Amino acid sequence: MKITFKLFATLTDYLPLAARRGNLIELDVAPQATINQVIEPFGLPPKLVHLVLVNGRYIEPEKRLTTTLLEGDVLAIWPPIAGG
Repeated sequence: MKITFKLFATLTDYLPLAARRGNLIELDVAPQATINQVIEPFGLPPKLVHLVLVNGRYIEPEKRLTTTLLEGDVLAIWPPIAGG
């Protein structure tokens, strides 16, 4: 099944070079793939996976191992952001 995977800020460096400019990639993942199963092959350091949204809905850290994705979902991830 196809999903859209988006990485923001410094996490875009973990996308394939051709996908970095647009900060997203279309992925073909196994049915019932979990968020962590999608993230794992990209080698994102867990401490940088801060804000995780599926179709704009926040997914708490403890639910990322069990939350499964559906055809057409958009998985978006942001690192911790500091500023002031």
